[in-house]
Amino acid sequence: MIITIIYTLILGAVAGWIANTIMKKDTSRLGKNIILGIAGSIVGGLVGGLLGLTAKSALMGIIFAVAGACLVIFLVDKFVK
Repeated sequence: MIITIIYTLILGAVAGWIANTIMKKDTSRLGKNIILGIAGSIVGGLVGGLLGLTAKSALMGIIFAVAGACLVIFLVDKFVK
């Protein structure tokens, strides 16, 4: 249980950092990166599911999380001022 939570937080931080780097945003805040990565993995999983795609490996999970986090960053920039 605790290992799963730690694993999720680490992958969330990595995915959030990668998404922030791709979108050229501030990458210095670990908490923001974790939240963004976890939100991105949820969004990426939902969008992937709608498209009929599934993450069958950890690498695909990170790709979905990064893509979802990039989408979240784009939408926040677009609609929140």
